[in-house]
Amino acid sequence: MKYRNMLPFVALSVLILTSCDDNKMEWYKDPTHGAVTSSELPLQLAEKISRYKPLKEYLSDPNFKLGIGVGMDEYLGDETTTTIVNENFNDLTIGYAMKHGPMVDSKGNLKFDKVDQLFTKTTEAGISIYGHCLIWHTNQNASYLNSLIAPEVIPGPAGTNLLQNGSFDEDIVPWASWGGGKATVEHSATEGLGNTKGCIKAVTSASSAKPWDLEIQSEAIPVIEGHRYQISFFIKSEGVGAVRLAFEGMNTTYPNIDGKETIPTSNSWQQIVYNKELIGTDIMPAENSDKLQFRIDLGAVANMTYYIDDIVVVDLEGEPTVVNLISNGDFESGTIDPWNSWGNGSSRDISEEGEGVNGSKYAMKLTNPAAGDQIHVAQACYTLAAPLVEGTQYKVSAWVKSTVSNGKIQMQVQDNADFSGPKDVTNTWNLIEWTITAKAGGHTKLLFDFGLVAADYYIDDIVLEEIETTRAVIRASGPTIIEKTDEEKAEIIRDAMEDWISKMVTHCKPYVHAWDVVNEPMDDAKTSDIKTGKGKTDLASDEFYWQDYFLTPKDYAVEAFKLARLYGNPDDKLFINDYNLEYNLNKCDGLIKYVEYIESKGATVDGIGTQMHIAIDSNKDNIAQMFQKLGATGKLIKVSELDIKVNTSSPTTENLAQQAEMYQYVIDMYKKYIPADKQYGITIWGVSDNEKEHVNWIPDDAPNLWDANYARKHAYKGVADGLAGKDVSEDFTGDLE
Repeated sequence: MKYRNMLPFVALSVLILTSCDDNKMEWYKDPTHGAVTSSELPLQLAEKISRYKPLKEYLSDPNFKLGIGVGMDEYLGDETTTTIVNENFNDLTIGYAMKHGPMVDSKGNLKFDKVDQLFTKTTEAGISIYGHCLIWHTNQNASYLNSLIAPEVIPGPAGTNLLQNGSFDEDIVPWASWGGGKATVEHSATEGLGNTKGCIKAVTSASSAKPWDLEIQSEAIPVIEGHRYQISFFIKSEGVGAVRLAFEGMNTTYPNIDGKETIPTSNSWQQIVYNKELIGTDIMPAENSDKLQFRIDLGAVANMTYYIDDIVVVDLEGEPTVVNLISNGDFESGTIDPWNSWGNGSSRDISEEGEGVNGSKYAMKLTNPAAGDQIHVAQACYTLAAPLVEGTQYKVSAWVKSTVSNGKIQMQVQDNADFSGPKDVTNTWNLIEWTITAKAGGHTKLLFDFGLVAADYYIDDIVLEEIETTRAVIRASGPTIIEKTDEEKAEIIRDAMEDWISKMVTHCKPYVHAWDVVNEPMDDAKTSDIKTGKGKTDLASDEFYWQDYFLTPKDYAVEAFKLARLYGNPDDKLFINDYNLEYNLNKCDGLIKYVEYIESKGATVDGIGTQMHIAIDSNKDNIAQMFQKLGATGKLIKVSELDIKVNTSSPTTENLAQQAEMYQYVIDMYKKYIPADKQYGITIWGVSDNEKEHVNWIPDDAPNLWDANYARKHAYKGVADGLAGKDVSEDFTGDLE
């Protein structure tokens, strides 16, 4: 290759020496020197660059990490990329495939097949892996994480509630109470469940010890001999309490629950359902009994406060509440047939098991790959067995959620089209409803339109019912939505963080000895604060702000570093990483102070990463000042994602020279201001300017060291010279190699 590149110089010499033009001959002679030798001929820049060794050969410190950031598939499957990486670098960062989003499935399980292939290949090449990254606000499986903290949705029981007052919105009449352990039993207007107003508040005294020491009794309810009944209620307590039901006029009086007298209660709302499944026998009237009366016994624990709401008694032999005109609206069969979808490249499928509403097995999953200009450009359709009857009122209802917080969905009927209008869909389950009057011309299809916002949409428990047939039957209660408390969310997300970090770090620890533990924590505007997703209505489908669910948000990083230390190797190097530190020096200061905060809480941060996605016109003084600030921290410092834009897709020779000079300047300033023992390394972000590497990152530019055809650029020389600490090409001569 180098011999071929020298041919123009050889040919030129031959032409000169054989020319019959004496004047031209004399230009190449010096009377004091004689004929010019090939070693004195000037080398072209391209020839100089071609003579450079692989980049890692210019490292004076074998422990210095000269890294490259590439995609998993490029490194595993593209021979050109693999060759360049293995020849030039001793460290590798995978840009996406080792993050929470691609690693974690809908049930929280991790998929290690690709990662294990990576480890095999890098081990053979003698290349280390930098783990990128453990905790970030994007590239997360946000759908899974949001599902963990989503409100619990409990559908109301079918049938009519036989109680006069089980919701307690206004008072607790006609309920009675007594017992030697009764302190107070009263109406609370502020502690009700979900969206309801009131509830029963009951407090036991210091002497309360037996369940019957505080009893709250229902009215006498007419029942039908031979029918089965079910009683359900919601309860919480200010501590660990105990509750049971006692019956009069029924086939059981004090039913045991799994051999125990009472059910424990806690400070979280829980629904308790007394039926055959819980107590082992059907609740039925005793012989010759036409009344059911029951007591809620709360006296087993002294000095305990209870809240009780949504008490429902239903006759399980009563008429069904709903005649659903949709034959497969709950998808529990594991199929979505006969539903179809089309438009905008959209697709339909059954969800993974366990992704249905309220923990049911399945839902229908609709995927809209791109935002459309109208909502009906993507549709899911169900063809009815018979047309809706003209003039008859119908109600459509469905539970929906999406992978984004700002989704939109619309219900419609065809062929004579009628529309519900767009309805908001968030990343938690919500019930949407629509009432229509069937038109002339026939409605034979029910459709869901979902083309406005790119997202995955989950739809479950779809009901199309005729209002006339259900008007006389009152549903026992609407769906109950139980929001988790801030304390519950904090515990759940902290546990999810441990589950993710423990599995990821433990599996990778034989191969990974450095981690980007917390990525991009700092707020760009409020540079002394960490980021937050609160108040944002347009979160992307992979955005999840872990910090928003810690009671002290700044402690999310404390916990992440402690967990990475706990489950990793004792000598792992743990980094915090952020961008624009050279652009915004206040942000750099904020990150340094945050590291101090993390360590004040008992965690250890080994190093700070500065990404450095910069351009040929970036402020050099700021770059130098950033390195000065970072160098003074005493931490390991890593340039973690270095690339330099030329600000055009068609760079000139001058642009490329400026890029090379800027690459060298960054390395020079890093080596100047970061103490030698704190220079962890520099990672170049991306291999080449090839279009396939820039679909999602810096398109229409040329930021890398190799061009679109994988030839070395001027920037390659800038990096090599920076690493070597000199212009390597000064030692080159025109002699053939």
